[in-house]
Amino acid sequence: QVQLVESGGGLVQAGGSLRLSCAASGSALAINDMAWYRQAPGQERELVATITRRGRTKLADSVKGRFTISRDNAKNTVYLQMNSLEPEDTAVYYCNADTITVGGGRIIAWGQGTQVTVSS
Repeated sequence: QVQLVESGGGLVQAGGSLRLSCAASGSALAINDMAWYRQAPGQERELVATITRRGRTKLADSVKGRFTISRDNAKNTVYLQMNSLEPEDTAVYYCNADTITVGGGRIIAWGQGTQVTVSS
């Protein structure tokens, strides 16, 4: 099994910054792509950012220029640096990882989510 634990969410004023972290643990042999999703109340979960094991990134248009995704493979951790936050960024943020286990299986793991609230 693979566990993802997120941290770093909270309440911030518009224009402020937060840094989310997501640490993976368990029986993962390798962690391939990692990603951040978010889900606002009454809305579907949406992809925010992805990063490959080699560090290639993609960002949703709504966060380009404001958010940065990065990872530390040695720590099995992915980060989301969020700057110039807007009230529209308010959501529960979820970490996601595409992993290969020591048994050779593939698991798409999800974290429990961390709340980000941006006040105007």
